[in-house]
Amino acid sequence: MQQILNGITNSAIYSILGIVILLIAYLIVEKITPENSWKEIVENKNIALAIVFAGFIIGMAMIISAALHG
Repeated sequence: MQQILNGITNSAIYSILGIVILLIAYLIVEKITPENSWKEIVENKNIALAIVFAGFIIGMAMIISAALHG
């Protein structure tokens, strides 16, 4: 039972850590891009930019998960 609780705790900690790192990476990219990407995607319906950011998020998530997994 103790191993199961340790596994659940570790999974929760690594999940939260991964999400925080992903959000920080997104905020950094948001700051270095010339325009507000969220506004451009939502208000101006820029599909190309949405696809680029989706690729960025998937790529960063894969890198973070590999780094956290070891």
